[in-house]
Amino acid sequence: MTVDTSPDAQLDAPKQSSLSTAAARNLATTTKSAPQMQEISSRWLLRMLPWVETKGGAYRVNRRLSYTVGDGRIEFVQDGANVRVIPRELGELALLRGFEDDEVLNALAGRCVQREFRAGEVLVERGTPAEEIHLIAHGRINQTSVGKYGDEVAVAVLADGDRFGENALLDADASWDYTATAETSGTLLTLSRAEFAAVLASAPALQSHIQEFSSLPLQKQNKHGEAEIAMSAGHTGEVALPGAFVDYELKPREYELSVAQTVLRVHTRVADLYNGPMNQTEEQLRLTIEALRERQEHELINNREFGLLHNADFKQRIQTHSGPPTPDDLDELLCRRRGTKLFLAHPKAIAAIGREWSARGLYPGTVELDGHQVLGWRGVPILPCNKIPINDDNTSSILAMRLGEDNQGVIGLRQTGLPEEYEPGLSVRFMGISEQAIMSYLVTTYYSAAILVPNALGVLENVQIARRRD
Repeated sequence: MTVDTSPDAQLDAPKQSSLSTAAARNLATTTKSAPQMQEISSRWLLRMLPWVETKGGAYRVNRRLSYTVGDGRIEFVQDGANVRVIPRELGELALLRGFEDDEVLNALAGRCVQREFRAGEVLVERGTPAEEIHLIAHGRINQTSVGKYGDEVAVAVLADGDRFGENALLDADASWDYTATAETSGTLLTLSRAEFAAVLASAPALQSHIQEFSSLPLQKQNKHGEAEIAMSAGHTGEVALPGAFVDYELKPREYELSVAQTVLRVHTRVADLYNGPMNQTEEQLRLTIEALRERQEHELINNREFGLLHNADFKQRIQTHSGPPTPDDLDELLCRRRGTKLFLAHPKAIAAIGREWSARGLYPGTVELDGHQVLGWRGVPILPCNKIPINDDNTSSILAMRLGEDNQGVIGLRQTGLPEEYEPGLSVRFMGISEQAIMSYLVTTYYSAAILVPNALGVLENVQIARRRD
């Protein structure tokens, strides 16, 4: 192919008759967005928590006296295929609560026998003698029994750190009133009554502790373990009425405000010369506060000192019956407290809820909340929170909570009226200008959360969120 380069051909070529758009843009004012940030989430927990003013930086939760007898979980150490119970963790058993003789605890831990089990294996049979306690190091175990009309009913689902058969250590006539079947393969440690008796016979300190433990039922309690308030009802005539008083915990828990801080740095040249049409310092500050609030919500969920996941009462933690979150699981979570205000779940867990509802031909309703239509169950909104962790095995947790100080629920703690307060409970303090002409601002927020009574918060654990293969 040849190109015609003759003068006539060049005269016929089209010429530009107006200003090009590329050149025109040099004189145009660009329309811009404010700085965007992908980290920003809905932060429903911060929006829904009732915030209580906390003067002095601490909040004390006063409760009625409760007789707590070891309701925590037991932890183990793993050495290759060998699993051992941490001796001190045996203090989580009711009959060893408060016992601190390390030598005796080491002896008991050393007599625990490791046992591997497989999925579907029956570990104990209903009606047979109970002669040992089982400590679950890993795995899921279903407890079932026979109902009033002869059908099989579910009793409980146990998982890592749980145990069953504790009464067998002291009661020679104990028998299993349920059948325990392994849902998954796993490992447990077993301590027999005979081995416990052998250690008990040679440990006077343990004998004294057991004798003291045996007297605990003489202390009158209500079904929640609180010291009973004596009263009489339904009587006639001149009956002598019982005297009563409300006993309190002598060492109530105090929640101290935690802190999240960062130092924002802005060069004076940027603030002076590039402040139009948007204020550079204000935009930097806005995004910094957004990140700080995201961290605040993360801490309210995951902090080991006051985070909701770590501070939920062990009696308020339940396991899913089959893995994925079913309507039955959420109903069991609901029935453990009055006035549940909301469910909180990771978005992937909410998607798993939707799949399970669809598989059963159910369509959960919606609840109007702050002008939004959100997914709900039994009139309780299910709100997303991406701060709830997803475990390596594709499981997560779902929280259910009652809110408010008046309702004995979950509350947020903060202090307002801070020096140079920018938002309630958040301050921005100018720290000066460095020799490099950089301005520094200290951005600080103080916060915590408190669970006023144990049943204010419940957790559905080990919720399978992975999609099942059909």
